Amino acid sequence: MKRNSILLAALLLLSGGALRAQDGPWSLSDCIAYALDHNLTVKQGELTVEQREVELSTAKGRRLPAFNASASENLSFGRGLTADNTYSNSNTTSTSFSLGGDLPIFQGFDITNGIKLGKLNLAAATADLEKARDDIRVAVAQAYVQILYNQELLRVAREQSAHDAQLLEQIRERLSAGKVSAAEVSAQQATLAQSRQSEIQAVGNLRISVLELTQLLELPSPEGFSIVTPEVGDPSQILLMRPEAIYEEAVAVKPSVESARLNVDYAELGIARAKGAYLPSISLSGGLGSNYYTNSKIASQSFGEQLKNNFSQYVGVSMNVPIFQRFNIRNNVRNAELTLKGRQIQFESVKKALYKEIQQAYYNAVTAQARYAGSRESAASAREHYELTEEKYKVGKAGVADYNDARNSWLRAESEHIQARFQCLYQTRLLDFYRGKELNF
Repeated sequence: MKRNSILLAALLLLSGGALRAQDGPWSLSDCIAYALDHNLTVKQGELTVEQREVELSTAKGRRLPAFNASASENLSFGRGLTADNTYSNSNTTSTSFSLGGDLPIFQGFDITNGIKLGKLNLAAATADLEKARDDIRVAVAQAYVQILYNQELLRVAREQSAHDAQLLEQIRERLSAGKVSAAEVSAQQATLAQSRQSEIQAVGNLRISVLELTQLLELPSPEGFSIVTPEVGDPSQILLMRPEAIYEEAVAVKPSVESARLNVDYAELGIARAKGAYLPSISLSGGLGSNYYTNSKIASQSFGEQLKNNFSQYVGVSMNVPIFQRFNIRNNVRNAELTLKGRQIQFESVKKALYKEIQQAYYNAVTAQARYAGSRESAASAREHYELTEEKYKVGKAGVADYNDARNSWLRAESEHIQARFQCLYQTRLLDFYRGKELNF
């Protein structure tokens, strides 16, 4: 019954994940939360953390004593040596039982260092898992912004198609009144066809961007998926922190830096563990046992009497002192020291890479803010020019070529303005993300 309940709960969770796309628009926080729960890379990282927990438990278990029990039964046939040192044909049996155990007393700090290494391994795996989650957050945010951008482009393309269709009807009315030629109607039909083609392309681009996001979320299909369009202010007015200040906060919170630092600590402990092999190891052992023996030529005591009479106990202490190990210990120490130097270099490399990322993100944000402000003015000017040219085109004072040039210039400027807006939004939020804040807008 319990198993059926677990299976039912799992099916409900899976079906809920598959149907989630039909519940309504997804916000960025919804997408990130769902991706963190279902992304396969993150799940693999979670399994690695669990494996490191098991390894740590195994390292701690080395402090505990080990016990073993054994039993054996042997049968012997044919000629054999007797008690009076002669040979005769006889059948013998022997039965033995034993229980033994050993306890490590001192292993050159190998057990202690092994536990410390296990803890560092677990902490590093946890940091790597959080880095994988950060990567997913950034990837989801990028895909989300791309959908917002493509949605805006599709909106503009649809409005332009509708506008060109309306303008075509007006020109046809003017043709009926004899105010324009059939060539102008054909030219406007070509313009409308171009607008509809742009609309079709915008629909395709939007579908691809939606598909990319749903694939990041591990959703079975993009059908029915939609996102929330956030209400944001003017991203060009956001005051940006200097990259040096952002780095000071980021280096203390980013999991990639923490993982690299833990790897340095792990390498330092690796040296101590390798040097511990120079030290002696001491262990305590003890046990008890008994046996039973029969010979077809000799009368034997009963099973119980023999077990009682042959019962024995022992306890002992053993010490192993390494004298010469073919330079293995020395070379292991050298390798551990080289590993430490490599991990230190890697640690510095990770920090430098983080600083470069922050610098690049900062200047991208500065450029995006300037580009957004400039594209806003450019789009407004291009739209004004387009509207004036359209009015002239309607009354026959401008040709279709002038109209198309003004229209295309405005569409390009509007597209650049939309792109600059969302790029500015993303880059400014990315700087906050480096400081440890949630990636959201």
